[in-house]
Amino acid sequence: MIDLRSAPDRWRRWNVTVRDLPLALLLAVMSLMPALQNWGTRLGNLPDRPLDALAVGVAALQALPLAVRRRWPAGCLALVSLGFAIDQLRGYHMVAGTALPIALLSAGAHLERHRRVTMLLATAAYVPLAVALERRGAAEGLTGYVMFYLALTLAWGIGAWLRQTRAAEAERRQRVAEATRVAERTRIARELHDVVTHHVTAMVVQAESARYLTAAPERLEQTLTAITETGRRAITDLRHLLDVLNPDHGAEPRTPSIGELSALVEQTRRAGQPVEFTEEGRSADVTGTAEAVAYRVVQEALTNALKYAHGSRTVVYVRHGNQETTVEVSTDGPGTSGGSPGGSGRGLAGLRERVRVLGGEFSAGRQPDGSFVVRARIPTGSPS
Repeated sequence: MIDLRSAPDRWRRWNVTVRDLPLALLLAVMSLMPALQNWGTRLGNLPDRPLDALAVGVAALQALPLAVRRRWPAGCLALVSLGFAIDQLRGYHMVAGTALPIALLSAGAHLERHRRVTMLLATAAYVPLAVALERRGAAEGLTGYVMFYLALTLAWGIGAWLRQTRAAEAERRQRVAEATRVAERTRIARELHDVVTHHVTAMVVQAESARYLTAAPERLEQTLTAITETGRRAITDLRHLLDVLNPDHGAEPRTPSIGELSALVEQTRRAGQPVEFTEEGRSADVTGTAEAVAYRVVQEALTNALKYAHGSRTVVYVRHGNQETTVEVSTDGPGTSGGSPGGSGRGLAGLRERVRVLGGEFSAGRQPDGSFVVRARIPTGSPS
């Protein structure tokens, strides 16, 4: 059974010449039908002439070039104009004369180069036609020629407007596509930063600490075990992220949960960072996006604590309200730094943007007492 709903899509997949050919053939055939003889455009009002052998060629010359009106608009316009001039001078007045405004509209819409030259040549060709018609006894008058010229100019103008509209739409789509690509690259960069930085920082700090534990085999074994577990978690998270980026995999993005904060804090403690964790309220009311942002705020703050104040006291405070979640992470001054890698500032900048998108507030900076505090107020959208 033929699916009529897909017929327009199949038609658009055909070559443009094939799609334009039916109109060209229709005008040619209608021009040669006795019932429609002398029903076409009359410029100059010369006496009607019966169709003869030349009329067949004139009909073909006017109508058939429309098949290439989008592929070769200038050539189509030139041939149709020649056929129209012969039609009017001979007095056939064919239906195929309708092809001239169609060719002008197509040229205005699809001609890419030499548009101004084409307009000037078409205008220049119109003047000799009017003169020739007058010499043959036409009774059109100056007003008639001017009105017909303005009608042809309108056809060209409509085509030019369609061209500009199409170009503007293409530019808009390009801007949207570029903005989408930029947003996607930004999202991927944030996810990579969140997934990789914390785990790798913890592994680097633990590995540095292991250098000084050779005399304490039990603590060395614990540190190496923690490094192994952290590495495995990093690999798992990276695999999931790669699955999300693979369009053929169909995986859903993993959204971290507020409930995972305890595990995050414990992992940071095993890396040698003394962390005090306090959570107030119920996290069940937190929406998915807000929950993920709150988790990332704590994760980034703990990562920075490991990098720049390893061994210093860190306090994590999370409070769940009716309509917002408040996060505050404070770290005392520099401790026994293990030479962790420096940062680029992407993490805090990314957090600020994430919180801003949700309509919240974010701040991070050094306090007068020397501690570094990260604060975030994240609206949850829950009813009061």
